[in-house]
Amino acid sequence: METIVRFLKPTTSSFFLFGPRGTGKSFWLKSQFTKALWLDLLDPSTFRSLAARPERLRELIAGNPDKTEIVIDEVQKAPELLPLVHKLIEEDKRLRFALTGSSARKLKRTGVDLLAGRAIIRALHPFMAAELGDRFDLSRALEYGMLPLVMAASSPRETLDSYSSLYVREEVQWEGLVRNVGAFARFLEAMSFSHAAVLNLSNVARECQVERKTAEGYVEILEDLMLGFRVRVFSKKAKRELAVHSKFYYFDAGLFRSLRPTGPFDRPQEIAGAALEGLVAQHLRAWMAYRKNQEQLFYWRTRSGVEVDFVVYGPTGLWAVEVKHSDQVRAEDLRGLQAFATDYPEARCLLLYRGGERLKRSQTLCLPCEQFLRELHPDREIPGWA
Repeated sequence: METIVRFLKPTTSSFFLFGPRGTGKSFWLKSQFTKALWLDLLDPSTFRSLAARPERLRELIAGNPDKTEIVIDEVQKAPELLPLVHKLIEEDKRLRFALTGSSARKLKRTGVDLLAGRAIIRALHPFMAAELGDRFDLSRALEYGMLPLVMAASSPRETLDSYSSLYVREEVQWEGLVRNVGAFARFLEAMSFSHAAVLNLSNVARECQVERKTAEGYVEILEDLMLGFRVRVFSKKAKRELAVHSKFYYFDAGLFRSLRPTGPFDRPQEIAGAALEGLVAQHLRAWMAYRKNQEQLFYWRTRSGVEVDFVVYGPTGLWAVEVKHSDQVRAEDLRGLQAFATDYPEARCLLLYRGGERLKRSQTLCLPCEQFLRELHPDREIPGWA
């Protein structure tokens, strides 16, 4: 697969680069740090030598005085290195560290705060449509997702099917994150029914035959491994009674499709609709992460069930976004946006659908979803309202 320029921009100081496996962190770093001292903790010998004696990091840097840029790949494997990294940054202002991680769990417990703000935190997400340009195919994205690892594979379906197993084996089992690996594997599948839906942990726990507290811990593991995320209810200056539970999304539409079982009682339209909403969610998260303008992602839902899929709130404005897997715009599709606009008249309302026409219905701009995704760019505001 040819090189695709990512929207993530390098920093001038030391930084953490987080992101799930397969998002291209190592590839991106190799394109940015061509002369760096590279330490890959997935390499068994490198891991053993540094984990057993972290001070060897100082010796390696001293032995390579021309290397002022140091990459430590998958640093969560040896969080005991972080206090030494902190000290080295303090001692030598020339040094610039890039620390990658596909799991924040160990770092949260044992090290990130030790850097005391000396390292910026960045995240790399799956591809955005605007990064791919003409190579973006919406139907393929809904089926296989936007992970560089999968898009570059000769057999994307097989790669996706093995992706969650890789995490269960290498992150969950080997790191001892859960006592019952089988229960966690069932949980991954059960959570696929909560993708793009309000999260009911009691139902998930019942489905997995575990305690509710255990299910809550599993969700936190998913978030720490960056495989999923929750979206909270937008409640600023609320004028109605609102829902209290968050919505859940897997971080990539392809991962959702690979985990979601299908059978004679499953409607393809329902699964495709959840995949489309998740694809928009992951694009909005990437857009916000690369902009660094402090926008936040919410959803809006009243106690009576009136809902807007996404609310983007930040210094540049307030947007309400509804996603429909339909090639027509129906009056009922606009009901949630109209209710939100009544409460928040300053909001810019957008409906994304599978049709091909750009329409204006009352206060709502209706855009083809593919056009929206192609035009969503970190250097610009939400498409359609710029």
